Amino acid sequence: MFRAPCQPFGTILVYGMSERSPTLLDAILARLFPPTCLLCGAPGSASGRDLCAGCADDLPRNLDACPRCALPFDGPLPSGVLCGRCQRRPPLFDRCLAAFRYEGVVPSLVVGAKFEGRLDLARLLGQCLAAAVRGSQPEWPEVLVPVPLHPARLRARGYNQALEIARVLGRELALPVDPFCCQRVRATPPQAGLDERARWRNLRGAFEVQEPLGWRRLAIVDDVVTTGSTIVELARVLRRAGCERIDVWTVARTP
Repeated sequence: MFRAPCQPFGTILVYGMSERSPTLLDAILARLFPPTCLLCGAPGSASGRDLCAGCADDLPRNLDACPRCALPFDGPLPSGVLCGRCQRRPPLFDRCLAAFRYEGVVPSLVVGAKFEGRLDLARLLGQCLAAAVRGSQPEWPEVLVPVPLHPARLRARGYNQALEIARVLGRELALPVDPFCCQRVRATPPQAGLDERARWRNLRGAFEVQEPLGWRRLAIVDDVVTTGSTIVELARVLRRAGCERIDVWTVARTP
């Protein structure tokens, strides 16, 4: 079920303002319920992730990718080389960071977190994304903004997987999460099954920023970036509202 936000902060609700120190209760729960790999059932990592070292090593990390939009490349290229699309038309966001390629076991993890109510998978994906961010993010945002769902879809699904991932990311990185500065005001059809041109038309005018926007540097959080139409449209309205730097942090990027 959708969980109500937990901490008021002015007119918005903010999560992850600071990392919580482990307590005695945490130690007891860790002993009673040790982390278990969600992929193979082996003991999880020492850091508390429900992922063993072997399965973690097998995940398809998005290492060779466009430094602007995170589009996977077939192999390593010289530093700073952009994909053809970014060279022709740079996106409205500053940088996209994707932890994984959308292949192998990653699609099943994302689908479970998105459509099957597997919030344990959302927690794991958020932890993996936090690890990728720690390793490569040069500029820190003021806040995390999860891609919003339309209220009708939120009621049907019961939760927003991007928000659940952002909550974990905020706790891991000690960053606030603002799920209310931007709303989805058009109930657009699902993007899955649409070609690239239809995806762009589908998202036009879908988002609205609640002004005044209180942030100048933010990171949009999502589960998967495919054509980039969703994050580009969201970045467009955030730029128009005065945001100066927009990063995108996503669990996976499709080839």
